Amino acid sequence: MPREPARSGWQPRSSVQSGMVFPVIAAVLLVATADPVQSLEDALQIPPDLDLRREFAAALVALLVVTFALPKGRRSLAAWPFGLLLLGPVPAALAYLFPDSADAPAAAILGARFFFLASLLQSVLLLFAVAAWERIRPPLPKIFLDVFRWLMVAAAVVAILSEAGVEPGSLFTGSAVVTAVLGFALKDTLGNVFAGLAIHAEHPFEIGDWIQYDPNPAHIGKVVEVNWRATKVITLDEAYVIVPNGQLAQASIRNFTKPDPWSRRSLFVVTPYAVPPQRVQEIILGAIKGSFGVLEHPTPSVVTNAFTERGVEHWVRLFTTQFDKRDRVDGMARDRIWYALARHGIEIPVATHAIRLTPLPAPPPLDQAAVVERRMASLAQIGLLQPLGPELLRQVAADSPDRVFAIGEPIIRQNEAGESLFVILSGRVEVTASDHRDRPAVRLAELGAGEYFGEMSLMTGAPRVATVTAMEETCVVEVSRDVFRRVLTSKPELVDALGTALQVRMAERAQAVAGIAGPPAEGQDIFRTIRDFFSL
Repeated sequence: MPREPARSGWQPRSSVQSGMVFPVIAAVLLVATADPVQSLEDALQIPPDLDLRREFAAALVALLVVTFALPKGRRSLAAWPFGLLLLGPVPAALAYLFPDSADAPAAAILGARFFFLASLLQSVLLLFAVAAWERIRPPLPKIFLDVFRWLMVAAAVVAILSEAGVEPGSLFTGSAVVTAVLGFALKDTLGNVFAGLAIHAEHPFEIGDWIQYDPNPAHIGKVVEVNWRATKVITLDEAYVIVPNGQLAQASIRNFTKPDPWSRRSLFVVTPYAVPPQRVQEIILGAIKGSFGVLEHPTPSVVTNAFTERGVEHWVRLFTTQFDKRDRVDGMARDRIWYALARHGIEIPVATHAIRLTPLPAPPPLDQAAVVERRMASLAQIGLLQPLGPELLRQVAADSPDRVFAIGEPIIRQNEAGESLFVILSGRVEVTASDHRDRPAVRLAELGAGEYFGEMSLMTGAPRVATVTAMEETCVVEVSRDVFRRVLTSKPELVDALGTALQVRMAERAQAVAGIAGPPAEGQDIFRTIRDFFSL
């Protein structure tokens, strides 16, 4: 972790020396100019101003007194009054930029008086709030000292405005809109400032404390600075985290260093059920005694925490002041526990599960012969396929698969290409068609078990002339072109019989379509189309 200065007031040597430089430079400046106020008056060609001279002398004397009165480690705080004192001649230099302005000399005098008065008030503040206060009480938090400094500057502004004839209250009452806009824009900043004041007033933590600043257990760090806007912490990962004071004021802060310097750590160890818990507890307490970071007081303890599927869970509670090395404390304690249990023949169990297997009954074998017979019975009812005979029908039934469609699912669509015939085994379908793409479809028929559709596409490869949709869960047999080609290749003479049957079917369909579909082709054309389609 980063090394910090001791709390005994130690400061780098450069800071101590810088605190001594301020009065020396001021004294040299006074001697070199003989009288800085007189030089300012001569430069502006104005009559002598006794108030300005008195305020300069008082600010210079106060700076000398407070510098030597401050503790050695705090003399760098004199930089504020010293800097304000050096800024006194600046208004005179600005007045030279407006030589024709009659108000420039008076404004320069008021500006110089503001810096001298602000320097005096700063010195008085340091004399009482630091030089005197820190001799009897702990040092004031930096945020309080910063607030008091700015209050002194504001008091100097109010005093100078009053002397110039400006009512300070009118500046606020006359600019209510500006005040509201600034207040809204600075609400988060002001909230952080007031939250920082509350943190210093309540002392929930101090510099060097280890805190957890939100519910995430990984957000734990050591406080290294608390200023007017935020609190800065360093985590174990050496991450520098800046937490706004407003967020800390609303959070539940866990302080691992207060009220006592030690904090408790928790470890969990699982042992087999066969080993008595009290024996395990005795072994663990003996193992962690003297381990790195483990305190003897408060005394470590072990209790039986739970009965789990792995075994008996023991809760090990130990205390340490090495919170910044807590991972090492926990790890070395676990190492000692493992070795101690191993020496006593106690093995830390792994998770075990009892699994019971219940064999499921094997599904009954599929009777393929019965399936083929069922298909063949449906195919035999189709007049178009009757010329095939029993042997060829059995061959078609064996080679044609079953297809199942859900309710509302289209089986074929109008105008799509197709090369198969469908025979309904169970369920119902609806046949619809439209003579124009923009017109609604007309319902042509409703088909049930034992009926078929798609024969024209099977025999000729023609596009589908209608849409067929399942009205309920429907099972069909699909007779494809490849299956039918094998049949016609073995018996080409079936083309004439199938062509004649197809002509009859087309005539029946033409009457059902009632003008929706076009007229059937001539018989000779049908025969030629079938032969060309099957390459016969």
